[in-house]
Amino acid sequence: MKWIIASDHAGFELKQEIIRQFPQLDFQDLGPDSTQSVNYADYAHRLAEMIEHQKADRGILICGSGVGVSITANRHANVRAALCWEPEISRLCRQHNDANVMCLPARFISLEQAIQMVHIFVSEPFEGGRHQTRVSSIECC
Repeated sequence: MKWIIASDHAGFELKQEIIRQFPQLDFQDLGPDSTQSVNYADYAHRLAEMIEHQKADRGILICGSGVGVSITANRHANVRAALCWEPEISRLCRQHNDANVMCLPARFISLEQAIQMVHIFVSEPFEGGRHQTRVSSIECC
């Protein structure tokens, strides 16, 4: 499975820590490479395009609130980006929604919460069944 990760300036430090904490995922880091102010949409589009065109399987996006990157990523076909702020949301976004992009709000969660949620996102399977019918009805174009 190919993993990708990106952030904006507010999520840069959390992104670096996630990469360090999960070396087994061998993330392709799509940027940025510092805390200098950047446009979150540029990085969210870059990551979402890779998912959309099947150049990566799953990704993690991080910005201050998680909202901007989530909205941006979900504009792309085949992307199911879920804003996660607690472990149970991380679990359900994989089990019920087959989310392929996790969005984290760097300014509103602790490092410990982020690591726990990433671990869940990485390890939880999609349950399929009745959820598959719902996920299959998401795309509109």
